[in-house]
Amino acid sequence: MGCTANDVAAALRAAADTMAEHRGELTDLDRPIGDADHGENLNRGFTALAGALSEAVPDTPGAVLKLAATTLISKVGGAAGPLYGTAFLRAATAVGQAEELTEATVKAALRAGLDGVVARGKAEVGDATMVDALAPAVEAAEAVDDGGVAAVLAAAADAAERGAESTTPLVARKGRASYLGERSVGHLDPGARSTALLLRTFAEVER
Repeated sequence: MGCTANDVAAALRAAADTMAEHRGELTDLDRPIGDADHGENLNRGFTALAGALSEAVPDTPGAVLKLAATTLISKVGGAAGPLYGTAFLRAATAVGQAEELTEATVKAALRAGLDGVVARGKAEVGDATMVDALAPAVEAAEAVDDGGVAAVLAAAADAAERGAESTTPLVARKGRASYLGERSVGHLDPGARSTALLLRTFAEVER
């Protein structure tokens, strides 16, 4: 069974709860290498998104994803707003007017989201950014064969968590953390962590 617009909305509401729960953790991760605002920014954006979804849920999954994109772009400060907004916007375009998300369309949405983040942020695996979580997540999702949406998201979440952890020993080469050079080593990237948290939330909702 595929994911309807209401299912996608439920996942995004759950994501808002996750961002609220982990707001302090994400801010603490951002403090030594960034502006100490990643948690607050994402919490503000997803809270606004949950509010918009409480008023009305768009008719299709793609339209829900587009609402997520526009809300995050307008409400989330720093680099996270444009990056996450671009990811959701590309995902919305990839699924088009489909009434339900299937295994194939979820894979396409994840791939499109990654491509959007890479195009926007000019980062690649190894730069200690959210790409280090998102790229392996997409590869793991695409490797799932006939497991359904739940299996695709679970594989993506597992890989994203491993990818996020892999940023700790890296020298950051993009974003504000890159200004620290070698001093960025030893810090888990907050964008990679938030990416892993979102994918885990989506997997848990769909399970």
